[in-house]
Amino acid sequence: MRETAAQDLLDWYDTHARTMPWRVPPADRKAGVAPDPYHIWLSEVMLQQTTVAAVTEYFRKFVARWPTVADLAAAEDADVMAAWAGLGYYARARNLLKCARTVASEYGGQFPRTRAGLEKLPGIGPYTSAAISAIAFDQPETVVDGNVERVMARLHDEHTPLPAAKPILTQQAEALTPQHRPGDYAQAVMDLGATICTPRNPACGLCPWRTPCTARQAGTAPELPKKTPKKAKPVRRGIAYVGRRADGAWLLETRPDSGLLGGMLGWPGSDWSEAPAPPPAPPVDTDWHPLEGEVRHTFTHFHLILAIQTAWLPQDAAPSAGGFVPSAEFRPADLPTVMRKVFDLAQTSLR
Repeated sequence: MRETAAQDLLDWYDTHARTMPWRVPPADRKAGVAPDPYHIWLSEVMLQQTTVAAVTEYFRKFVARWPTVADLAAAEDADVMAAWAGLGYYARARNLLKCARTVASEYGGQFPRTRAGLEKLPGIGPYTSAAISAIAFDQPETVVDGNVERVMARLHDEHTPLPAAKPILTQQAEALTPQHRPGDYAQAVMDLGATICTPRNPACGLCPWRTPCTARQAGTAPELPKKTPKKAKPVRRGIAYVGRRADGAWLLETRPDSGLLGGMLGWPGSDWSEAPAPPPAPPVDTDWHPLEGEVRHTFTHFHLILAIQTAWLPQDAAPSAGGFVPSAEFRPADLPTVMRKVFDLAQTSLR
């Protein structure tokens, strides 16, 4: 089944491959055009927990500003973190810099070709190493993301719920991975899940694997893959302090490198806790004014509700947290999403 199924999928991919700025189209790949490993690595890191639509413009801006891994390695941390703002999961940006600097300093600017070599680099785990090895270097590695899990569950009518089904679905995916054009094949399976074998209303009539798909035959495709119900996310609360001096400078802080939003620019504030009323932690002893409304934001493991307090600060204020950024140098776009939400709500009271 492997050779026939793989060839059917590759034939479909040759016609229907999605266009992406980091991807070498199948016709060009056949003609000998090799993918840029830097582009594949950068896109795969960006795509973790994020969609192609969200990543595309970020990718274009990154490669325009830092065309090579050596360029990225030489970048200032703050510039990279600001360029990443809005993509979320900010530990990825910190590991991005660590990895770029390791490749530049220890590998002569060249990415290792094998999974084992790639996994020695900061921030590269089993999935990312498989994707880079397959797509950039055409190694016969099995790449399994959420799209591939869904395709495999339906192809084999597998009803074991995720995440317990992951080893089963990975084994099934491995059994189909070909030696011929493994990089294109890896992208083809992901494209199939993203465009045909979609979570809702799969277009089974257009699928190149409609004949061998056992879930289609059984009529169970729309309900797969099964998933174990998730626990309800806890709710945490905090206070964000938005302060501004008469000269227009804003009081901001760079968060510690470790922890949530590490290394990102943000507003000083209280701890985030599940307590109903977090203790105040104003960065300057002055009259702070609570705003009506609140900011709500959802992270991977919890929901966050932030109350906002604003104040005009004296010119000689000595904050206990953060420092002043001149108005001309402050760009709200450099803030992570939750901090930008705070700014959007607070700015009108400090104009």
